[in-house]
Amino acid sequence: MDPILVPLDTLEIGEPVTAANLTMFPLLLPEEAAPAYLTLDEALAGGLASVTEVSESGSVPELLVTNRAPQPVLILDGEELVGAKQNRIVNLSILVPARETLHIPVSCVEAGRWARRSREFAAAGRAHYAKGRAAKLAQVNYSLRSTGTRAADQGDVWFDIDAKAARMKARSVTSAAAAMYEKAHRHLEEFQERLDVAPRQAGAIFTINGIVAGMDLFDSPATWRKSMRKLVQSYGLDALDSTGGPASDARPQPRTFLRAVQAAPVARFKAIGLGEDVRIDDKKTIGGALAVDGRLVHLVAFPAA
Repeated sequence: MDPILVPLDTLEIGEPVTAANLTMFPLLLPEEAAPAYLTLDEALAGGLASVTEVSESGSVPELLVTNRAPQPVLILDGEELVGAKQNRIVNLSILVPARETLHIPVSCVEAGRWARRSREFAAAGRAHYAKGRAAKLAQVNYSLRSTGTRAADQGDVWFDIDAKAARMKARSVTSAAAAMYEKAHRHLEEFQERLDVAPRQAGAIFTINGIVAGMDLFDSPATWRKSMRKLVQSYGLDALDSTGGPASDARPQPRTFLRAVQAAPVARFKAIGLGEDVRIDDKKTIGGALAVDGRLVHLVAFPAA
């Protein structure tokens, strides 16, 4: 087991909470810890950060983030940014240093638009759906191993969005992933209302129809509380896309999934921004994490396809 994953042994798995076919198993830290960073939502809302195209002409696979705050800003794997020339999702979690500007790798989730709507991006308040995040994560892992870059397969991202939008009858004139969230808004709100945060909760393992769909874990319950809404939407959209499937007769085993994550091979790379970029990849699990000074800041993992 890689030392960076040892702290998963200290997690307590709380009582599951279910809404329709989506169940959340809270991951509880032994104690409350305050984060040493702002979330991107906080920084954007406070005028302490901005996200723009890299130039007037723009570049589909990258954006420019400027952090004017006196503390780092955390950007989450899969979180969506809207506006500018086309909507994008972030390819991995990044901690932007205080008062610095970074180029960050992204993927387009609006294939039919390349026209400026605003100078700066706004936070969408959601993350890309979990199956799409898992596929993107696998592609980024491969890209890092093979070329040292953090690229996703843009054509595959677009194809997957089109297929899901067709199933959910939520097509848009610009092929925007946003249309699925907008159409499913009422049902996603019902998930939000029924999945309450637990004391000391810093993350969760989610199951859909009784099968583990993935997990997100932070270093602080405060970060989970700020991020939970967009992550519930991420798993919730997949749950809505899976309502016709049979429920699993097997009892979900979140602790087994955690152990599989811990047992998987780990590769480490210098992160974009602060810390280390940790990649988890084997036949059972696929994952990625941001670690700073030996401490996990954000870990995301999914069962391998």
